[in-house]
Amino acid sequence: MRLGAANSRSWHRDASVARPVTSRLAGLVRRPVIVAPMAGGPSTPRLVVAAAEAGALGFLAAGYKPPAGVAEQIAAVRAGTDEAFGVNVFVPGIPTVEPDGVRRYLSDLEPDAARLGVGLGEARFDDDGYEDKLSALIADPAAVVSFTFGCPSAEVVRALQEAGSSVVVTVTCPEEAAVAVAAGAGGPCAQGVEAGAHRGSFTDDDTWRSDYRLVDLLETLEGVGDVAVFAAGAVMLPSQLAEVLDHGAVAAQCGTAFFRCPESGAHSLHKAALADGRYATTAVTRAFSGRPARALVNRFVVEHPGAPAAYPEVNNATRPLRAAAASRGDIETMSLWAGEGYAKATDRAAGEVVEWLCSGSGSGSGSGVASGRGPVS
Repeated sequence: MRLGAANSRSWHRDASVARPVTSRLAGLVRRPVIVAPMAGGPSTPRLVVAAAEAGALGFLAAGYKPPAGVAEQIAAVRAGTDEAFGVNVFVPGIPTVEPDGVRRYLSDLEPDAARLGVGLGEARFDDDGYEDKLSALIADPAAVVSFTFGCPSAEVVRALQEAGSSVVVTVTCPEEAAVAVAAGAGGPCAQGVEAGAHRGSFTDDDTWRSDYRLVDLLETLEGVGDVAVFAAGAVMLPSQLAEVLDHGAVAAQCGTAFFRCPESGAHSLHKAALADGRYATTAVTRAFSGRPARALVNRFVVEHPGAPAAYPEVNNATRPLRAAAASRGDIETMSLWAGEGYAKATDRAAGEVVEWLCSGSGSGSGSGVASGRGPVS
């Protein structure tokens, strides 16, 4: 269904392109919870629909999917709800400047691959189908398109907005937020270092500081512009949601909080690991992908601290290894992405988690769960 048709969906009628970009984006947030895009399986149409029906804004993850696969998931969400939802796209970087480091690192991984009976993949650079995904989203837009690992050009932002989408850019520092606002994005998604999975920074080096904790980052964004700020970074409790709202965010983007929900497509062993007492902490590591990402500290993280800055090359090379580990139940070799608050994740339905998170924010009725305690798993 194309925007502008007589039977356009309610989000488009309520937030027309003629309205200012920021007010259009803020108007899509019915309750201050965003169900984060989680690439690699956790984000499913079922999870996005459940979020939407509970009043939250859910995101599909276009990362690692071919454009046709993204289109299929968009169609599945539209079949399940008339409410707004978003799609997240990875912005491609540049090939690694450490090819020798990649070769040495893959040599170090050979014993792991041999143990699992697989070969490593090709350490190749790719752009994750960026241009084709943009073309598809401009032709058949979602309510929101968000970007991670960089900022799209002003021309891309404008084209998406003219098609009817609001644009959000993941940022990890005030400098990135300034770039996103200058490009015309309707809002930055401020990602604190507490967040699970990949850091969304624009570069994979030390160009800008990117280790801000969430509240500190939100404070740096005061006055960044007339934009709607989303807040991402281990928001697991109603009190934490209330805190980021008090610091100027219009909503919290939560991934780990929904990871164990039945609507999540995450591997069952990964879901179980978040509740497994043997994992006492998380760490930011390049071991699995060549890009900084927060994961539970398992054997693979401990044994491979020296991965080079090489994304997606290392990610492509380790994909067969990670897939074999998951299929064989080798949890110590799986990439167990998790935010700092992972122990508070629940296996309750996504709609119940939305209700509970909002119970202390003054933004909606609670689920009857006592304030300050997570839903019972």
